[in-house]
Amino acid sequence: MAQINVLLPDGTRKKYPAGIIVSEVLQDIGAYVPGLTVAAKMGNTLVDLSAKIEQDAALRPVPFDSDDGKEVLRHSASHVLASAVKELRPDAKLAIGPAIEDGFYYDFDVEAPFTRADLEQFEKKMAEIVSADMPFEREELSTGQARRVFQDAGEKYKVELLNDIPGTTVTIYRHDDFVDLCRGPHVPSTGMIKAFKLLSVAGAYWRGDERNRMLQRIYGTAFPTQEALQEHLVRLELAEKRDHRRLGKELELYSFDQEIGAGLVLWHPKGARIRQTIERFWIDEHYKRGYELVYSPHIASERVYERSGHLENYAENMYAPLEIEGQRYRLKPMNCPAHIKIYQIKKRSYRELPYRLCELGTVYRYERGGTLHGLLRVRGFTQDDSHIFCTPEQLPAEVGGVLDLAGYMMEAFGYKCQFHLATRPEKSLGTDEEWERATSALRSAIESRGLEYAVDEGGGVFYAPKIDLWLLDALGRGWQGPTIQVDLNLPKRLNVTYIGKDGQEHETVIIHRTVLGSMERFIGGLVEHYGGAFPTWLAPVQVAILPISDSQAQYANIVRERLLVAGLRTETDLRDDKIGFKIREAQVQQVPYMLVIGQKEMQSETVAVRHRRRGDLGRMKLDEFVAIVSEEVESKKLD
Repeated sequence: MAQINVLLPDGTRKKYPAGIIVSEVLQDIGAYVPGLTVAAKMGNTLVDLSAKIEQDAALRPVPFDSDDGKEVLRHSASHVLASAVKELRPDAKLAIGPAIEDGFYYDFDVEAPFTRADLEQFEKKMAEIVSADMPFEREELSTGQARRVFQDAGEKYKVELLNDIPGTTVTIYRHDDFVDLCRGPHVPSTGMIKAFKLLSVAGAYWRGDERNRMLQRIYGTAFPTQEALQEHLVRLELAEKRDHRRLGKELELYSFDQEIGAGLVLWHPKGARIRQTIERFWIDEHYKRGYELVYSPHIASERVYERSGHLENYAENMYAPLEIEGQRYRLKPMNCPAHIKIYQIKKRSYRELPYRLCELGTVYRYERGGTLHGLLRVRGFTQDDSHIFCTPEQLPAEVGGVLDLAGYMMEAFGYKCQFHLATRPEKSLGTDEEWERATSALRSAIESRGLEYAVDEGGGVFYAPKIDLWLLDALGRGWQGPTIQVDLNLPKRLNVTYIGKDGQEHETVIIHRTVLGSMERFIGGLVEHYGGAFPTWLAPVQVAILPISDSQAQYANIVRERLLVAGLRTETDLRDDKIGFKIREAQVQQVPYMLVIGQKEMQSETVAVRHRRRGDLGRMKLDEFVAIVSEEVESKKLD
């Protein structure tokens, strides 16, 4: 019998007969733990424990509590959900059911929408299927055989998916009488899916296209243990309380209106105050670091996007052209062509570099209706866009400068960061030498600052390697934050050059970078990070003035004027309500400081200070209070 070499997790190799089962190898080396080992990795490919090893391979077990293990668990749970739905609602047509971050979903085509009561019944049926401990069985079929299986079952969406799968064979998975088109892998049996919960139901267009039929998407989650599931459900409850869509409405920060258009934000006065505070901070820090602020129009001739390659590579994200006097224009999807045109207004010498331009530029990108999500996914947004034009020799220092700026600003907003270096993807522009030079500059900037980072192999964009910073919020969730890209495309396409020391033209290096990304997405993340209770320097209203009765109204207005002169954002509550009600209202609006003004305060020209978290801080002179709060704002103190 033919022998194969298996590279084991400890680095040793061992011979086995070709065709040996994965679980047998793991058992032989003591790496299989019943009930805890859910799958294996053969090389870089996840496989079932029942898979055969036909040729030399590296093998390692995948435990329940690893990221890969959780993905296998959750995808298996989605199959159990689908089988439960088919049993209780035989009319349901199956679409897709992938694992996603922290959970899974499955899409169904049904005439009557699912209800909360339906989810409860589906969950009970899932528990029965889990208790039955049915094995997941993998089967390989020809595409024609699989098509007949799903045509006979009336599963039109599976047939459509089959038409898009390359090759002549596909795999299906069975448990009991349920069959699904799937490449796997799955846990060995349904009995391993013990800690699960169905969370919600929502509408979702087939393949994310609003021209297609609206399906019913059931979201769920699954964890290796009941304790881990309960911890996750608590986190979800906390996240729901911090949802920026709910808080945005309650705190009167922003809204959306269908007559204005889906995915287009209306910033209310309080939301505008937060945004303007962030923008002023951003502009000041950029001026300190040698950037120049510019502005560019919201539309541009289609010709520039043809030259830049955006029409070729990005057209599906751009809006249809406008025709003006026979010339086609586009709403701008990004700011870089305009910044390049500003750079090219004259010949640049190496002595003028680095040349740093920045803009809070509003751009427009087409997002399908089903993907829009509050401030996190919109159609018109303001990007804190910057482009640095430099020489190759200046590249490492410039990347380092961006990292320093990003780190400083994220610390001011109260975020911790994770760094990721994304390298060359399979489809890309540029030479190996250019990619190596750019990637090396990014890596050097990270390592010279002693920062820990992960490598995202092949995660760069087609024209550039990049550094991505992920921001960790108060609930430990990651938000996409600053990004730094070294462009290997536009300098060539748009002939971006400088005159070097030798008097010759040389290709300019362009660094694309954002520190905040989309202003909308960043503020949405901040709302959830702080649960609406912004630190004083960011709060839309920093001080609420609360007179106890009308007789203190005049003194309240004097206090207000003093605070306004000091640059503090303030509101005065002159309503004819009890002081307890006014305090509760200010607390609900998450105002950091409340100044209660009664007869004693008016006579002594003081204010009674309350803090939203620390409670009563006592009576103090107004100038003393102004000094305390002004210092807190100036230092950007986090509560």
